[in-house]
Order: sequence, then C-alpha cells, then structure tokens
Amino acid sequence: MVGEPVEELTSYPEESPAGRCGADGPAPGIEAALAVTLAEVMGTGQPPVDRHFFDDLGADSLVMAHFCARVRKRADLPPVSMRDIYRYPTIRELATALAGSPPSPPAEAPVEIPPLAPAHPSSAPAPAVRGTSRYVLCGALQLLTFLGYTCLVAVATAWAYEWIAAGSGLFDGYLRSVLCGGAALLLLSALPILVKWVLIGRWKPQQFRVWSLAYVRFWVVKTLIRANPLVLFVGSPLYTLYLRALGARVGRGVTVFSRNVPVCTDLLALGDGTVVRKDSFLSCYRAQSGLIQTGTVVLGKNVVISEATVLDIETALGDGAQLGHASSLHRGQVVPDGEHWHGSPAQRTDVDYRVVGPARCGAVRRTVHSALQLATVLLLYVPLAVGGVGLLLAEAPQLSAVLEPGRTALADGTFYVDALLVSLLFFAAVPLGLLFQATVPRLLSRTITPGKVYPLYGFHYGVHRLITLTTNRKFLMRLFGDSSAIVHYLRGLGYDLSRIEQTGSNFGTEVKHETPYLSSVGSGTMVADGLSVMNADYSDTSFRVCRTSIGPRNFLGNRIAYPSRGKTGDNCLLATKVMVPVDGEVREGVGLLGSPSFEIPRSVQRDSTFDELKNGEQLRRHLAAKNRHNAATMGIYLLVRWLYFFWATLLVAVAAELYDSLGALAIALGNVLVLVSGVVYFVLVERAVTVFHPLSPLFCSIYDQRFWRRERFWKVPSETYLLFFNGTPFKNLIWRLLGVRIGRRVFDDGCYLTERTLAAVGDGCTLNAGSVVQCHSQEDGAFKSDRSTLGAGCTLGVGAFVHYGVAMGDGAVLAPDSFLMKGEAVPPGAHWGGNPARQTSGQETGEGWR
Repeated sequence: MVGEPVEELTSYPEESPAGRCGADGPAPGIEAALAVTLAEVMGTGQPPVDRHFFDDLGADSLVMAHFCARVRKRADLPPVSMRDIYRYPTIRELATALAGSPPSPPAEAPVEIPPLAPAHPSSAPAPAVRGTSRYVLCGALQLLTFLGYTCLVAVATAWAYEWIAAGSGLFDGYLRSVLCGGAALLLLSALPILVKWVLIGRWKPQQFRVWSLAYVRFWVVKTLIRANPLVLFVGSPLYTLYLRALGARVGRGVTVFSRNVPVCTDLLALGDGTVVRKDSFLSCYRAQSGLIQTGTVVLGKNVVISEATVLDIETALGDGAQLGHASSLHRGQVVPDGEHWHGSPAQRTDVDYRVVGPARCGAVRRTVHSALQLATVLLLYVPLAVGGVGLLLAEAPQLSAVLEPGRTALADGTFYVDALLVSLLFFAAVPLGLLFQATVPRLLSRTITPGKVYPLYGFHYGVHRLITLTTNRKFLMRLFGDSSAIVHYLRGLGYDLSRIEQTGSNFGTEVKHETPYLSSVGSGTMVADGLSVMNADYSDTSFRVCRTSIGPRNFLGNRIAYPSRGKTGDNCLLATKVMVPVDGEVREGVGLLGSPSFEIPRSVQRDSTFDELKNGEQLRRHLAAKNRHNAATMGIYLLVRWLYFFWATLLVAVAAELYDSLGALAIALGNVLVLVSGVVYFVLVERAVTVFHPLSPLFCSIYDQRFWRRERFWKVPSETYLLFFNGTPFKNLIWRLLGVRIGRRVFDDGCYLTERTLAAVGDGCTLNAGSVVQCHSQEDGAFKSDRSTLGAGCTLGVGAFVHYGVAMGDGAVLAPDSFLMKGEAVPPGAHWGGNPARQTSGQETGEGWR
C-alpha cells in the first residue's frame, strides 16, 4: 500500500457498545436510565421497557436521534447510535446490548501493495492560519489568475474571428474554422498540462494550509485541469491518455466514466483493465481542518469501482478487487487481491459487482474510436458552431445587427429591439429540445438489444453514449421536476411508468439514467431527488444495457444509485444515500437505511399525519391547486432564464459594438460582465423568491402551499454559477448574499446548501467537494425541514451528507461519504463517520486506520 502496511478492518475500530452482544441481560440501572431519558425526550410518562420504539411508542427517527444525543451526554450510560436503535428497538433489548462486552477483534495479516511514493506525513496537523491577510491575498491572486486567463481566451478568440472572417467562399471558411478549432482544442488541452508540470512538477504526499501560496498553485492547477475540454471525452481512451499526460500511472484497457477529474494525478495508479463508474471520487486529495492533504490511491489490475463511490487518500484495491456502488474506502483501508467490498466505510462481502462478460476490444479499436471522436469534433461540431453563426448572420438581419461590430450605435433604440428579438430564440429551444429527445434517441435505441454484450468503442457503444448524453438534459429535467408534468416528460423520454398515481411530486428535479428505454418505475412510487438509474453494466472491454425496475408504492430518498439487479419490490422506503442491495431475497414492505443497508420500519406514526389528503376528493382538489402553483413556477423558471439570456445577449452585442475601438479587451470585458452580472442577477432572483415567504422550519403535507413555495425556491433560482467559485473566498461572499449564516475564512471546495437561510456554518469550517447540507426531507406525502448548524472548525468529508436538524460542535469531523442523519448532535471535537454516521475513534478521518 502507501508507506507502511495497514491492517484491513471490516468495521469501525471503536464500535458503539450497543453493537456488542454477549451479555445475559441488562446491567442494573441501565434499563431504568434509558427509560427515564426516553420519557424526557418524548415528553411522556416512563414507557414500558418491552415496547417497540416505533410501532408501539409512536417515536420516529428524529425523536430517537434526540434520544441518542441525550444518552451520549450522560456519563453513566455508554454511547448509542441510530444503527443501535434500529437493531435493538426496545429499551430492554438496547439495555441488554449496552451491557455486553466487546469481543476481541480477530488478528488479520496486513496486506501490502507496493507504494507509489513515501508515506503521507501523519504527524499532528499544523494549525490553520487564523489571520485574514493570507485569505485576502489568496482571493486577489485567484482573481488575477481568472482575469489573465479571460484575456488570453479573448485574444485568441479575436484572432480566430478575424482570420475566419477574412476567408473567401464557403469551403475556405469551413477550412479555416476547422484549423482554428483544432488549434483551440490543442491550446486548451495542452495549457493545463503545461501549467501543472511548471507549477507543481510531480505531486507528493504532503499537507499545506488553505489560502497559502502553495494552495494558490494547487487551485490554479485544479481549476485548469478540470476545465480542460478533454474532460468531455470521459469514457474514452482520450480521457485516460489525458490522465497519463498529467502524471497518473494508467495501465492498458482502463476505462473511467467519472467526470470528477483526479487532481493529484501523480499519486494515482490504475492497473490494467480497471473500470471506474460514474459519480466516483478519487481525487488523491482532501481538505481537513484548514489543510489540504494529498495522498495515494492505488488500484490494481482488473479492479471494479462501482457508481457513486468515494476513495479517500491512502487507499488501495488489489488485483481483481471490487468496490460496490454507494460505498467508500476511508483513509488507510486496503482491499486485498480478489476480494469484494461494499459499504461506507467498506467491508468484505460475497457480492460480485462484475456482471458483464468480456468482448474483443483491442488497441486498434480504441485508437480508431479516439480518432473518430477527434474528427467528429473538428470536422463537424466546430464548423457547425462557427458556420451556424455565420448562417444566422446572413439570414437573420436582427442577429446581424446585434453581433456584427460597428453595425449599430448603442444609442439607437433598434439595437435593443433587435437584441430582444434575438433572445426570443430561447423559447424556441424548449420545444425543439423536446422534439429531438422524443425522436432521435428513440430511433437510435433500436440498434441496441437489451441484455446483449457489445464491445466498447464500437458503433453500438457510440450510440449508447449518445443516447445517455442527449436524454439527460438538466435544464428540461429541472423545468418539469417537482410537478405533475415530470411523469409525462419521463414517459416521453421512454420511461415505463406503469399506471401513474399522480401526486404532483412523483419525481424531483434531478433524475438521470444510462438509457430511458429500460427504466421502469411502479405505480404509486415517489422519488425525492438525485435518483441515478444504473441500467448499463461495463467491463474493461464490453458493455450491455438491461432493464432496471423500481417496484410500486416505494419511496426513494435523496442521492440514490439504483442498480439493475436491485433487490427491492413493493412498498419499500429507501432512505437517503442508501446502498440498494443486489443480493439475497427481494425486500418488500420494509425500509432500508445505510451502506450496507439494513431494515428499518417502512413508516412511522408521524408519517401518516397527512394520509387523509392522499385519496378521494381532497386529493383531487389539492392536486389541482398544486398543479396551478407548479405551472406558475415553471413559467417563472422560464421567464427568469430568458431575462438573463436577453441580458447576456445585450452584453455580447455591446462587446461586438465596442470591438472596433477596444479589440480583444471588449471580448474579455463582455465575458467578465456575463459572469459577474449573472451572480448578481440570480442572487436577486433568489432573494425575490423568498422575500415575502422566508424559509422556516416546516412539518406539513406536500399539498400545503408552504411546500409549494419551497418547490419554487428549489426550481427558480440557479446554483450553477456557484461552481466557478469553489475553493475561493468569493464563494463565502455569495453564500452570505444568499442568506447563509457563514463565518470567516470558511473553505468551501464544492459544498451544496439546499436551504441557504436555514444553514449556519462557523468560522474556519472545511467543506469538501460533493458534500451536502440538506435542511429538509420528504417522506411519502410529508415534508419536514429544520435548521442545521456547523460549529467553528468543522470538517465535512468528500461526499458527506448532513440532514436537517443537525448540530455539529466546534472542531467536529464527518468522514467522507458519511450520512449524518436528521436530529443528530455531534459533540465538539468528535469524529463521526459511516452511513449512517456514528462516533468513531477519529483515526479513519485523520491518522489512518491502525
């Protein structure tokens, strides 16, 4: 492995005492103390010790989370986690488990994998910088870097425009467009690689403070390599070639589908025949307690990394090893040769995640595929983009008047009328997009037979990737999501939705798939948000598509990757970030929580509060009102984006008008103003959406107008612009403008706050990429939201998820890919991890697993 060997573990080194069995009965006083504590939390009399928490006492997970927090504060009781509550659902069973003694862990021989580099320095972390001077200096240097890059792009654009415009005839213009496109692709692809080798050289295991000069170099390289156009070739040999150019050790036949580009690439090793599925993180760095820590990620030969996984630094998988979907390896974990692991943190399993056989796919096929991709971009897409603008200039006088330099004076009113007419093209894009999605991908899908194994990088693979690309359009999914229209949109894409029981919230605004034509969802099922339908399987040489079916009367929480072999049937609740099981019997009439998942009650008494609104005349009346509100929200969504499109058109037109006098500087100013004004505009939009109805803690039905307003808040504003500011002080400024109670010098590398005014983030917090603070939950027809607070100096690991009603004390750390459930209270300085999260020794989030 990296550095010295690390012993393999299948659970947290310090499991809560309730997870240890072996005692004959509860210790004296524990049972009574638990009963008293539960009575205090529920505000009732002392409950019988043999009554079920959920079925008999009417408690829910939020109440029991408060109970766990209260127990942890008592010095006379061992700590209890939510996993313990579900495993031992009566006071008597829980007290008996708490009285057990821990068994001795079995001795395991350490597994060694040759290191790529010296061990990561694991001494006590240096304190983060407390002053503001480095913080301000870092922001200034980042701003100058952005402006310099913008000017470079503007100069290149101006030169290309003038050279193409000087051409004579159609063929000459086409040829010049191809040459300029090729030069631009080469420049934009080579520049990040060159900058990486000049500023960094080779990455090594190390740590350095955020906001330092070392961090500025890190940020420049990270930003450029993730903006490289070669990232668009993910899933292609061109992408792995790009990783090699950045210093990664990539073997033959490696296929990577994740768009989360590794940053410290010299610390990454991918053995021959390894496959990395989409939405996986293997960045070879993480941020913790104000420090950037870099470390190795080593994958042996023929490794399978499934979808929605996180590999922390100093992790490794041996030859032939597998990591299941919705799983993670925490720092120091090693999967031995040939073993299969899953869960967060991962543990040993017998499940086989390599389910598609090999096919003939040699070097010639890979080379031809890459050459065809480049040829398509250079000979088709670039000339179409340049030529399309030229054609519009020739055929549309309004567009010509707006975009041609020197054609119209800015004081002339017709200039703005022409810009307005041009911007109306925005409204034509929506029906044209719908028409395209309903026809072209559907025709292409007829060339692919479900269940048949095809080689990678051939005709069928190209068709499959094109279907995936064209049917996963976030703009349209967001437009129709959280409304009755979403079922018609998904059905139009090709989903099999059986007989729909319309709720007005059948699906959220984020649903994606490999192919819509093999995606089935049963009647009465509701999906909160973030569903990824995994209906394609891959090996290093082949792929196949197969049907993925979600049963009827299910409820799916947030961020769920549902595999084609999912073993869930009717009437299941799949909790947020759950790992859907692919082995064993089909689960029905239960809830599933965690990774690996375990059974919990399908519903609790609190969730049935609004059941009377789900049927009959009340449902029809409330649904009609909700549809009207959602239709207005969709109209506002389109209006808001059209207004910004009109404004951007005006800025581009002004830049074109000023080009004769200012040259490339006009283009640079136009680009900067489009970005800056977009930030101001969408901040104002979000404030306007909530000005008369501020966000507040809620417990209501999905047919309550307050919930419809919350749906409007999620849909109408935009968050895409925030991606440009990850890892900079400017993102904290934007969060404040959006109403987040955020402290000083917070490092945000890509966190998402769903309800900004309900979140509080303390001074010096460290928020990693892919982390989420979600201050709400929808469960069937009930909606619940509350405030969540991160104390000063907290750290959220990569992909960590914090639910509503949570309080993390100062200096607390949440491990990568962990799920901190609603209502949890994390003590100051504590280390929590896992899905669901529980208190740990802290080694897996700091010094490694020992």
